[in-house]
Amino acid sequence: MNLDEAIRLSEILMGWAFALQSIEHIQSYSNERLIFLPRLLLAVLLIMGFHSAWVLALLLLLGLAMLHRFQGPYNGGADRMSLLVLCCLCLTHLAGTEYWREIAFGYLAMQLTLSYFISGWVKVINPEWRSGRALLDVFQFSAYPVSESLRRWADNPRLLFGMSWAVMLFELLFPVSLLTPLSLGVALFIAASFHFANACLFGLNRFFWIWLAAYPSIGWLQSRLLSTGHL
Repeated sequence: MNLDEAIRLSEILMGWAFALQSIEHIQSYSNERLIFLPRLLLAVLLIMGFHSAWVLALLLLLGLAMLHRFQGPYNGGADRMSLLVLCCLCLTHLAGTEYWREIAFGYLAMQLTLSYFISGWVKVINPEWRSGRALLDVFQFSAYPVSESLRRWADNPRLLFGMSWAVMLFELLFPVSLLTPLSLGVALFIAASFHFANACLFGLNRFFWIWLAAYPSIGWLQSRLLSTGHL
């Protein structure tokens, strides 16, 4: 996958993510519709590839308007990743040379890698995650599970202990997947499955598509590094 193809794929996936996010606000307050209806239209135009540079710039302005409206990224990590992908894609169009386009898109890939590694590091230094207690509390007390039957998982602490360590080890070892195309493909499949499971089990649907929108960047970066002999 060359740079242009990877950027275009990221634009399509991000446009889809933004469209789904915007649809959630169609029946919301009028001042929110003033932001999310244009955002939905721009997301569709981005998917179509209609003047992508201008569409991305307008989406960035709307992103800043959302930060003002909600006094920050109201949906937490998903909104932060949305802004990161959006800013990096904007920079790939604004960059005057191929070198700086690669820098902008490569930065997105590195931030994606760090998002998994740092998440794993934060968990592994937390004794509640190491003991499995953190997941136990999630299933037992939090409002996240979309089905009450999921709370029965709290009755199996050994399962949650194993799940906790599986998540932590995968996130900590994610950077190693860059070594080969096969390992990266497997790691991205597992990561996408993890986000999909979170969407189904906990209703964290915003994370799934916007993280997928960043995946072409890491696929491109690996191929770029392999072609230059840096991996």
